Amino acid sequence: MPQLNYAEWEAFLRDHPEAHLLQTPMWGMFKAEFGWRVAWVVTEEAGVQVLFRRLPLGLSIAYIPKGPVGRNWAALWSEVEALCRQFRAIFLKVEPDAWEPLEFDPQEQLPGFRPAEPIQPRRTIEISLEGAEEEWLERMKQKTRYNIRLAQKKGVVVRESRDLSAFYALMEMTGRRDGFGIHTSDYYERAYQKFAPGGHCVLLMAEYEGMPLAGLMAFAWGHRAWYFYGASSDQERHRMPTYLLQWEAMRWAAQRGCRVYDLWGIPDADETTLEAEFARRSEGLWGVYRFKRGFGGRVRRSVGAWDKIYQPSLYRIYRWFMRFRRRGEPG
Repeated sequence: MPQLNYAEWEAFLRDHPEAHLLQTPMWGMFKAEFGWRVAWVVTEEAGVQVLFRRLPLGLSIAYIPKGPVGRNWAALWSEVEALCRQFRAIFLKVEPDAWEPLEFDPQEQLPGFRPAEPIQPRRTIEISLEGAEEEWLERMKQKTRYNIRLAQKKGVVVRESRDLSAFYALMEMTGRRDGFGIHTSDYYERAYQKFAPGGHCVLLMAEYEGMPLAGLMAFAWGHRAWYFYGASSDQERHRMPTYLLQWEAMRWAAQRGCRVYDLWGIPDADETTLEAEFARRSEGLWGVYRFKRGFGGRVRRSVGAWDKIYQPSLYRIYRWFMRFRRRGEPG
């Protein structure tokens, strides 16, 4: 089972339009610029992009985000585990691109794996882009529809931009205000450079009289789009720029042929708890749930993460460290 190169993996994905963005070769090459190694393996029925994070002493962590791709994964693992031995992986973490209830038999598809802590947000809201734009609006909460139209009336304009420095200034402002960590400016620039030339990424900025009020980066692959990174200014918030910004991101995704827009990350609580508590909670992802729920999407929960452990002692140290890791943006 030979390893593939970039072009061969890209060709494989052309037959799998259902693949997640985090399994694309562009995402692999993007992560390679920040310390990861990338490998691709395929069988007749499935394939996978594996990321290896270098650690001291020649060790590594192996990670499969939102994969494997295809139906029968079992045949992949012998080759993947050979790579894990080659790179002295402490463990292999797999986060399948699948939803609860389980769409596969873990004993068949993930032999020897155990449920584990995820890296990516477990729960999200997916917005359907089916039908006309008026139908999208009808599926939204009344207040969200009102705020989209209010932003238009109050002079907010959304445009495509390449001004990553202005976007990063908004990210810094948002991080300070809301108390969460952000990536470096180079991280957002490299992501944009990898995906935008092929039309798989857009930077949208909401402005009032030329002043940036909010920005977001959305990504698209196949029939899905994702809202990964977003930020807003402390100024002119009464003009509701973030609502119009998301509306235009939805329109961009639909123009690219996407049928789903994923808002990427809400608190991992059942819908009854979400609705009962969102009005009084603001910590973590609770602050964004109040905003995201208004767009009328469907709450979904992934099947989570699964680990195969090769070095148990070092694995325990890793788990201790991960308790303090920031989550929210795709890693």
